[in-house]
Amino acid sequence: MTFEGSVRVMPEEIGSEKEESVRKSLGRTYENKILADTGVILAVTRAWDVEGGAIEVEDPGVYYDAHFEALVFVPKLHEIVVGQVVDITDFGVFIRFGPIDGLCHVSQVVNDYVSHDKKSEMLITKQGNKTLKVGDTVRARVTGVSLEKKEVNKITLTMRQPGLGNIEWLKAEKEEKKKPAKSPVKKAESKKA
Repeated sequence: MTFEGSVRVMPEEIGSEKEESVRKSLGRTYENKILADTGVILAVTRAWDVEGGAIEVEDPGVYYDAHFEALVFVPKLHEIVVGQVVDITDFGVFIRFGPIDGLCHVSQVVNDYVSHDKKSEMLITKQGNKTLKVGDTVRARVTGVSLEKKEVNKITLTMRQPGLGNIEWLKAEKEEKKKPAKSPVKKAESKKA
């Protein structure tokens, strides 16, 4: 995506190529930040039409206006994401995918009753004996996106659909399906003559 913005170039970068100094400064200002209704700026890749060079009283930096190009992550509704569990609470699991965290409510983790083991910081299923802990890699679907507010941005996720969940669970299910099915043993009937 392309943007317009103003940025302060630090004194130690003055004297370098102007566009590159501005690009680096724009990167420090915008990268890994959420822009409302846009997404998350991953990297500022290029700056052009650099104008200005204003200096403010008692500030050794130089201010420029510029157009810039940035790589942006825009989470989409129903998109499948792969991420890592970064926090587990009583109400859900926080999953980091790329530069952003989403919340998977405990009711959306798995089709089973789960309990939160605070001591070991994990969720444990009642019947399947599956566990989910911080650091696990998961596959989830985006069910809600709200990036309008700077302080409260919400991405909601689900892992209850087929093909979603802890990657280790999915691998185990795949291996289980590869095993040959046990054929029922038939008892031989004796016939009386």
